[in-house]
Amino acid sequence: MGPSIATPVPAPVFHPTVWGDYFINFIPEPLQISDENMAERINRLKEEVSGMFQARKSVVDKMNLVDVVQRLGIDHHFEEQIATTLANIHSSEFNCSNLHEVALRFRLLRQQGFWVPPDEFDRFKNEDGSFKSCITNDPKGLLSLYNAAHLLTHKEVVLEDAISFSRSHLESLRSSLKPPLADQVIRALEIPLPRTLKRVEAISFIPEYSSAQDQTYSPAISELAKLDFNLLQHLHQKELKEITRWWKDLSGEIGLDYVRDRIVECYFWSYTVHYEQANARARMMLAKLFLLTSLLDDTYDVHATLEEARELNKAIERWDENDVSLLPEYLKKFFVKMINNFREFEDELEPHEKYRNIYNRKGFQTLSKCYLQEAEWFHQGYTPSFKEQMNVSVITAGGQVLSIGLLVGMGGVATKEAFEWAMGNTDIIRACGEVSRFMDDMSAFKNGRNKLDVASTVECYIKEHNVSSEVALAKIGSFVEDAWKTINQAPFKYPTLLPVVQRVTSLAKSMTLLFLDKRDAYTYSKDFKNTLENHFVKHISI
Repeated sequence: MGPSIATPVPAPVFHPTVWGDYFINFIPEPLQISDENMAERINRLKEEVSGMFQARKSVVDKMNLVDVVQRLGIDHHFEEQIATTLANIHSSEFNCSNLHEVALRFRLLRQQGFWVPPDEFDRFKNEDGSFKSCITNDPKGLLSLYNAAHLLTHKEVVLEDAISFSRSHLESLRSSLKPPLADQVIRALEIPLPRTLKRVEAISFIPEYSSAQDQTYSPAISELAKLDFNLLQHLHQKELKEITRWWKDLSGEIGLDYVRDRIVECYFWSYTVHYEQANARARMMLAKLFLLTSLLDDTYDVHATLEEARELNKAIERWDENDVSLLPEYLKKFFVKMINNFREFEDELEPHEKYRNIYNRKGFQTLSKCYLQEAEWFHQGYTPSFKEQMNVSVITAGGQVLSIGLLVGMGGVATKEAFEWAMGNTDIIRACGEVSRFMDDMSAFKNGRNKLDVASTVECYIKEHNVSSEVALAKIGSFVEDAWKTINQAPFKYPTLLPVVQRVTSLAKSMTLLFLDKRDAYTYSKDFKNTLENHFVKHISI
């Protein structure tokens, strides 16, 4: 028997926010140049860099330009030029015996939705299918191969072999390498470049690019990257001030002292999907949705009785703020505030966009229904089968609701087709949820889950297959890799939705960062503070 449905349950103790009112009172360090002058200088540099796409004549020079611009995080200024350049590269013949260049072309094209077959790497193999020993002395080429191979799709054994081969040799070589290559190898062995968030790579790559000054170096590109990062950081700091105030008002009014107070972390999560100035509206709306889903999660998981959870879900299904008589006082306030926030989302949309909020609400209602199912299982003392657990917990991991939510504030690419696609929990949306669910559950298994959490995918797998935790964790880890193969397939499967696919992929990348090495940098955010300071507090020296 589970606990009585009428018995209040004790709340776990989440550590308090490490930020408090920091961003409300934050005064950024003065820069050598004002925002207005910085924006003017950025526009001049953008024109100069834009001209480079025409000026570079060889395929290798063009590839290096695209790679540098993307890794420095300034590709959002040159989307058309990059698309045109890569289309031309894809249609051009490319006969090359340089491993780095072949792998770079493979990675850049696949990321952009241009299909490149894995047999491109056959030229680096022996007749028996093994990789030639001569490439083991080429660390730059091995690193490029390792990163490129992580764009593999299902049944691409050649690329699986390439990952194993290159990882093994990079691990043995890394202690003998010099910066910046040594640092890039360390980063890639932790998180491969195709799974690394743009802003995270930019923070590391900007100083590396400036200091290396090899044949790919351009002072204009370097300056643009630094100025653009700092100008955007000023915008992000203003938004953090605004959203911290929003959260302070919200939490003060509803008084949910049992929840994770993580507004800066929610903003970071949203920023990893939408960091550009043009997506300010989308970024703020998604950050708020992240927080609202987190509040709902904690309410179902760690505080509400089963009867309260049932009534809350009924209220969310009806979506009527006047129909809350059966809810306890603390949930009445929460529910009304939640509805008000969804109304505010709609108010921010143009008349022709307002239909988007219907999808937003439906995604939230689906999430609530699945949270309730987990609560039912817990209170009944029921351990679901692995398949049952997956069908529900992939939704509660947030892939679907957040993939819908990231579209709501976007511009023209957020079409009705895109919303239907996200709402339908298509393969990449589900795969994003799988990355989140499996990584979260492996973290919870390592760190200990909440007392009121239903059995995780790891525990269900152990019970169903009667295996050790080591075997189960290895299997769940392989499911993460399978999900990434599905995500990698999406640019070719949904070419008309490529900009949306790339945002959903960023959502999966954010999960990879937050749950790296079986940590949970959202729930246990103290150790993540330094990372957030690098993004939101420390500017980059010009």
